[in-house]
Amino acid sequence: MADKAKHAISPTREEDYPEWYQQVIKAADLAENSPVRGCMVIKPWGWGIWENVQRVLDGMFKATGHDNAYFPLFIPISFLEKEAEHVEGFAKECAVVTHHRLEPGPEGGLVPSGKLDEPLIVRPTSETIIGAMYAQWVQSYRDLPILINQWANVVRWELRTRLFLRTAEFLWQEGHTAHATEAEAREETTRMLDVYADFAENWMAMPVIRGEKTAGERFPGAVSTLSIEAMMQDRKALQAGTSHFLGQNFARAQGIKFQDQNGQEVFAWTTSWGVSTRLIGALVMVHSDDDGLVLPPKLAPKHVVILPICRNDAERAQVLPYCESLMQELNAQSFSGGSIRAWIDDRDLRGGEKNWQHVKRGVPLRAEVGPRDIAKDAVFLARRDTGEKRNIGRQELVQTAGAILDEMQGKLYQRALALREANTRTIDNADEFREYFTPKNADRPEIHGGFAVCHWAEDPAVDQLLADLKVTIRCVPSQAEQEPGKCIFTGRPSAGRAIFAKAY
Repeated sequence: MADKAKHAISPTREEDYPEWYQQVIKAADLAENSPVRGCMVIKPWGWGIWENVQRVLDGMFKATGHDNAYFPLFIPISFLEKEAEHVEGFAKECAVVTHHRLEPGPEGGLVPSGKLDEPLIVRPTSETIIGAMYAQWVQSYRDLPILINQWANVVRWELRTRLFLRTAEFLWQEGHTAHATEAEAREETTRMLDVYADFAENWMAMPVIRGEKTAGERFPGAVSTLSIEAMMQDRKALQAGTSHFLGQNFARAQGIKFQDQNGQEVFAWTTSWGVSTRLIGALVMVHSDDDGLVLPPKLAPKHVVILPICRNDAERAQVLPYCESLMQELNAQSFSGGSIRAWIDDRDLRGGEKNWQHVKRGVPLRAEVGPRDIAKDAVFLARRDTGEKRNIGRQELVQTAGAILDEMQGKLYQRALALREANTRTIDNADEFREYFTPKNADRPEIHGGFAVCHWAEDPAVDQLLADLKVTIRCVPSQAEQEPGKCIFTGRPSAGRAIFAKAY
């Protein structure tokens, strides 16, 4: 058992992973629960991470030809009713507005008044409202494709919430495109999944498996759903992004039709794709340790914190100008297509307390500067990923800071990849599968195998077995070689293997 006295976070990952997750968020000052049940307040450090996520992804979207727009928060209930499978998939999560004003109640307080002619749904996703607009914008094949992304908030009335991973209101982007042909729409679906995988691996330092969801796991109303799946440190899966080929289902429901090059009236082919603030939860669970948050440098709000060490005013007068010039030199250096983000923390706090705050917040590099360091024209540098601490010359730090951050980014990815590889097993019989996913300790249900790679076939009996074990099929991998075999549960023919896991 880990020694609590040596760590900033209690409980540790080994002792209680779900509570450890909550405590890391609290210690890093990322977010907290709001007075509104199931909703969260994202605090400045957490918002800084989300801003970087937005900035990078927005550039990727625009580089692939997409523009941003904005659509209403409220969706008439009749819009959802047009697509039966879609509304069935979201019906239990919808927040509904039925009145448009408040009036004083007979016994004091305020009561709803002014009943709406048609109830409005607070958007759980925007396919229907955006589809209604596309129906107005598209008359000819010349109007296509439409490639639009929206940054927005959505509401899904969750009963069990957890900061970033599952909240009643969350932030996301949702891309919605319309195309003249099926081939173009399918190509778009794959392209955007590749964008998500690129972002996850090269910016989040989080290895992912790309693949297609099974019929039972598809987005409501979709013909095909693609996803990227990542392994957290407790060996559970997290769906980190999805891209949906909607076929002509939503186009028919919303009337998105046009005259093709032959003068025939046909329905458009549509897609949708999205990621959310859940990605911040993924960052916490993939990289962090028992001392708090660990951030991949590319997404850290700040890269280097400079910590002046001063015992009196005289030392302060000497140390602060040195720190100021060091900060300017660091900020002039390049990292990941931008500038290094360094700042000075000269708050009137004890050095140890201040240092630990930045450890818990996951600042990649901490540089302490005192009179003795200045005398040697050096700093005392600490890395958040490895905990390594050393003296380093000022000019060496300035010249190598970008390379150090790059190295940290790569090491975090490799560490996460090694965890996934060590906890992924190819399984060829049902008994081994059950044992793999059965908790080894009844008091610790989160302790189980990891990812299982197995042959399977669609069957209600398989669905029940998986439900009993609280396991789901995450995806059928798109990059793996698929060999035919037999379903390990039913013995029926199987075209290939799928990834099975417990999941968030």
